[in-house]
Amino acid sequence: MSEEETNIRLTAWVHGRVQGVGFRWWTRSRALELGLVGSARNMPDGRVEVIAEGDRDHCERLLAALRSGESPGSVDHVVERWSDPKGGLTGFAER
Repeated sequence: MSEEETNIRLTAWVHGRVQGVGFRWWTRSRALELGLVGSARNMPDGRVEVIAEGDRDHCERLLAALRSGESPGSVDHVVERWSDPKGGLTGFAER
């Protein structure tokens, strides 16, 4: 399987007490450790939207970390969507 075939885009909406507690910084650290690119941003309704692109296994590991209960704040649940990578991302931004 080529690298392009294993790359994927994970979009995750994290529900709970996840704003103003260091959650985006924590998510960025986990994503960078896994070699992923993307962003984590606060949504007006209190959720955090996480977009990550890279190896599918690494995206799945990030999703597991988001659900692990080890992050700052308190995660009630995470809604995920998988799609083809769009590319054009560099680094991992907190927005």
